[in-house]
Amino acid sequence: MIASIYFLYSLNPHKIRDFAGFLFYITHMRGISSKEFGIQAEMSCFPFGVTAAADAGGGRGDKALLDSFMLKNAVFVGVNIKNNHTDFTRTEAKLMQYGDKAIGLKVYFDTTVSEVSDITPLRETCEFAREKGLRVMVHCSHSPVSMAEILNTLGEGDLLTHSFHGGANNAAEDGFESMRNAQKRGIVIDVGMAGHVHTDFGVFQKAIQCGVVPDTLSADITKYSAYTRGGRYGMTMCMNIAKTLGMREKDIFRSATANPAKALGKDDEWGYLKVGRKADIAVFDYTDEGFDLTDRAGNHIQNTKGYRCVLTVSDGQVVYKN
Repeated sequence: MIASIYFLYSLNPHKIRDFAGFLFYITHMRGISSKEFGIQAEMSCFPFGVTAAADAGGGRGDKALLDSFMLKNAVFVGVNIKNNHTDFTRTEAKLMQYGDKAIGLKVYFDTTVSEVSDITPLRETCEFAREKGLRVMVHCSHSPVSMAEILNTLGEGDLLTHSFHGGANNAAEDGFESMRNAQKRGIVIDVGMAGHVHTDFGVFQKAIQCGVVPDTLSADITKYSAYTRGGRYGMTMCMNIAKTLGMREKDIFRSATANPAKALGKDDEWGYLKVGRKADIAVFDYTDEGFDLTDRAGNHIQNTKGYRCVLTVSDGQVVYKN
């Protein structure tokens, strides 16, 4: 998810210090996320310049397994929702197993995967998280309530992912006003591309045109999405999509570096180079990496250029070279 600093050939080298780190943000790691989604951690990250990641939905494994990964990591522990209420029994157990690796809770506030009918489960989760000193990440696709109600329930430091989905109760329905207000309150707006499943390119582009820039850009990669684009789906493709839709380059890199480090509460450990600490470095080129993509809503985008990771260094060691 993170590299302490990146180099992009097309940028002014004097501006490099403005972007501290390279962060992948959301992923689903094998052995931590469900068997359905989990993917080998390093293979889904290092080739795209990513050296640290947060698993979004950790319900398996433990701290020992996370410590065994070369990839720097953290985890959002999933919560169980049944009959429109949240049961924290298993969540409590997983928090103990993950220890200091657990930085937050993940809520699938989605009628297709959870038994939700109103805001109650999200409110219960937020109250529980406050008691534990944790942040909340909410998956908002197929929500039973408006985007405004979701965001009004969240607090400073909480995260909204899949923010630009094109289904009912999406951010565009109030002209992104609820999202603007949420960002002012310190709520983190994450794209959560999810292999183009949970992001409507039209909604994302409209948000950018309206001046609503996401705080963080993440891939939400799984073993399915990783191989649906010829093995090229990862952080760089998400960056390519954002750039093609009009997001400024400096905002793209900030949303993949310093912003996620801060959002994960890791800005004192990740996201910048420091004397005496082994370096994480990602080197990128913007070259003939063309792509032609269509999202689930039928929106089509293409470009003859794209970002390509040339080199990834983790803890001072070369872990990927192209």
